[in-house]
Amino acid sequence: MKLGVLLIVIMSFFACSEDKPSAQGEWIVGEEKEKITTIETQFRGFDMTMVETGYRYQELYWAGQDENWEYAQYQIQKIRKTINYGLQRRPKRSESAQHFLDVSLPEMERAIDLKDTVEFDNSFNLFTNACNNCHTKEQVPFFSVQTPTIRQSPIRLK
Repeated sequence: MKLGVLLIVIMSFFACSEDKPSAQGEWIVGEEKEKITTIETQFRGFDMTMVETGYRYQELYWAGQDENWEYAQYQIQKIRKTINYGLQRRPKRSESAQHFLDVSLPEMERAIDLKDTVEFDNSFNLFTNACNNCHTKEQVPFFSVQTPTIRQSPIRLK
């Protein structure tokens, strides 16, 4: 038993003393502030938030069409989280997003909880309008969100 513990301690010592390359790779260089700036740049702004939100918006729609209410609820939660993370990076977008977060998402959740496709479709139309209203507030009305017509995801209700 003592020999096993001693062996583990010796192996740990040698493992720690090796010159291993940093896990960060070689592309994050410079002083600490420069490294943080590089990482922030890679996370980007609100545009990547909208890419994920757009994907989840489509999944939400198809989940409702399939009456896969658990998957729809999952997508709403991920949309909320994604937008909140995006607002951490770009707080100046908060004012435009507030109605969407405080009203549109909860209304969509209520429709999902009812597990009724007619109610879901009505709420989804309002949800889509809320997306477009936010884009107008952010002076990008040419980002016109439309109800999906082609399913891209392989996820279906079993």
